[in-house]
Amino acid sequence: MDWQDFAEKMALLARDLLAQESLEATLDRISSSAVELVEGCDEAGILDLRKGAVTTLSAHGDRVERSDRLQGRLGEGPCFEAARDTTSGRIYRIHDLTRPDQRWPRFQPAAHDLGYGSMMGFLLYTRKDDFGALNLYSYRPGAFTAASETAGWLFASHAAVALASARTQEQLEHALDSRHAIGEAMGILRERHGLSEADAFSVLSRISQNHNIKLRDIAHRIRSEDTGNDAGPRRRQDSTGPG
Repeated sequence: MDWQDFAEKMALLARDLLAQESLEATLDRISSSAVELVEGCDEAGILDLRKGAVTTLSAHGDRVERSDRLQGRLGEGPCFEAARDTTSGRIYRIHDLTRPDQRWPRFQPAAHDLGYGSMMGFLLYTRKDDFGALNLYSYRPGAFTAASETAGWLFASHAAVALASARTQEQLEHALDSRHAIGEAMGILRERHGLSEADAFSVLSRISQNHNIKLRDIAHRIRSEDTGNDAGPRRRQDSTGPG
């Protein structure tokens, strides 16, 4: 393992991940980069475990999603365990999938049947009832060594930082979009019904509470209806009015 070369590539990766334009693009770049940078890695993916349900957030390889489904269905496996064990920060590795492994007696032969020879799992993030892990797969038994574990851990650490940044940016953009939509919807209601700003917001809030629909969704609906009205905004009494 050429650690200097790896360090240089990791530095470039850090900038590349932070330059991605969306959370989805960041996830996909993490998966593809793992295959490029971690020796022995043939496929990679990111598994999300939310309230016991497994979802593949990203997959670089034909069999990753099937492996994730197996781990979710069986409730065992290195990547599933990495996502579930949020306190130790351990690295989970199966050195040779052709040999029985008492830790995961059902998953190990099923993963081998998929064509994998070895694999590793690294915890990426934790939130309330929502955990994620990076999965690294090799077609060859014994492909992942102690050096591979170190490289994978360093890679996962960089990936976790980039993923947190991408999530924060997505949440910020979503919040700004919601705020803009609510402001536009309030303007439409004020135009239609001659309401004050406070009354317009009260109308939106009341509709949201009465129909159990998020405020931003109500705002988007009002804005869409107004955009589709060829006559443009006008005063009228309807279901979105104050009465």
